Amino acid sequence: MVNNITIMTRPFTISLFFICLSTATLGYAQNRRNLKQLDTLLAKAYDLGVFKGNLLVAEKGKIIYQKTIGWTDATEQTRLTADYRLHIGSIAKEFNAVAIMILKEQGKLSLDDHVAKYLPELPGWAERIKIRNLLQYTSGVPQSVWRNTKGDADNLNNLKVVTTLDFEPGTKYAYNNNDVFLQRRIIERISGMSYESFVQEKMFIPCGITHAVFNPGETVELVAKSYNDQKKQDNMTYEIAGWPALNLLEFYKWSEVLNSFRLISPAATRELCIAFSGDNQTGLGHGTMEGNKLVKHSHDGTAKNYQALLTSDAAKGITVILMTNNKQNNLGTINRSVFSILAGKPYANLKRSFINDFQAQFENLTGQQTIALYNQTKSDFSDKYAFAEEGTLNEVGYYFLNKKKVADAISVFTLNTRLFPNSGNMYDSLGEAYYVQGDKSKALENYVIALKLDPTLDSAKKMVAELKKI
Repeated sequence: MVNNITIMTRPFTISLFFICLSTATLGYAQNRRNLKQLDTLLAKAYDLGVFKGNLLVAEKGKIIYQKTIGWTDATEQTRLTADYRLHIGSIAKEFNAVAIMILKEQGKLSLDDHVAKYLPELPGWAERIKIRNLLQYTSGVPQSVWRNTKGDADNLNNLKVVTTLDFEPGTKYAYNNNDVFLQRRIIERISGMSYESFVQEKMFIPCGITHAVFNPGETVELVAKSYNDQKKQDNMTYEIAGWPALNLLEFYKWSEVLNSFRLISPAATRELCIAFSGDNQTGLGHGTMEGNKLVKHSHDGTAKNYQALLTSDAAKGITVILMTNNKQNNLGTINRSVFSILAGKPYANLKRSFINDFQAQFENLTGQQTIALYNQTKSDFSDKYAFAEEGTLNEVGYYFLNKKKVADAISVFTLNTRLFPNSGNMYDSLGEAYYVQGDKSKALENYVIALKLDPTLDSAKKMVAELKKI
């Protein structure tokens, strides 16, 4: 029940008249029922403790739904409103990507320029990395040890002592914040401005984004603090700078800036949509151009316990924005439910995250013990968690893999292939774990199965080709 809370709707400069007179093809009565279902979706999500934050839905350039539900910090004493600014995680990487293209269109750089042209103090490897590689996350620059990094100057010094790349630039994809870091330093060298000043003065302010704040500290007003389910609040420090917090409406403005090509041309936007391969991310996350129209754009971001998701689908005429300061790893599920509701279709019931609720225990459990916990929880609380989704155990497997507990990851991934035997993605994950373990034979065996089940899996294609050469 939500009788003890208020789901707040911020007065918006575009009248709520649009809610009633939306141009939805489903018609007036159906549209009102759909919008009411969005209220129900959010209320249930709040009751279950799986969503606190903002939801905005726009149709054909007009906001038809906007709600905020939640709290400004871990004390849960002050209600969140849409005026509060939240970090949007990796979606902020769009700003440096667009800034690079602005400079390109001004003739101040080429995407085929090498990093060394602008950052000559870096070692010789900078002569081999093109700006294009930074935008496509194919530079080969190693990740920094972020937990030991104390700001931009420290990270630049870290890179000065890097002697070798992880791979030859342009040959592999590796999502890496150092690619973003180097883009921002190049923007500064060319413009003679700090990265934050360039974005504010050349991009945000001209587009009416006037309340965004970069790298906000603990005392900045109207910035929501992120926290977990144990009411532990995150600090407001980040290893490298350049991360803005935006409020809901200005986040939506940014989406419209991209869709209308206000800052860069369709040709430049098209270049930002070109991925290294398959579904690899680019500077815009994922984007699809048809002619001179950005027909699809999606990007998700996480920073500590902040999460955000932007989905713009021109074919449907719909843009959906979700922002939260209480990460539950479920914005994708909520987003799909929103699109189903708008289409008048059944939508998924929201569930709690198994990994969120039990991750603290995994540290002291083996893979087999974690499987026992999973099975017991599934028996006792079958309706509470998303046991019917393959991603539930897959997240657990990657938790162990990231912790270098490879044998435990293999145990979990193996079970998941049995639970979802028709999922190529599950075998792809198991293949990855065997590859990390060094068992190339088992890795190849599972990658082949993955590719047979899902021929579109580019990661499996590459690994099969690589392993067959050995």
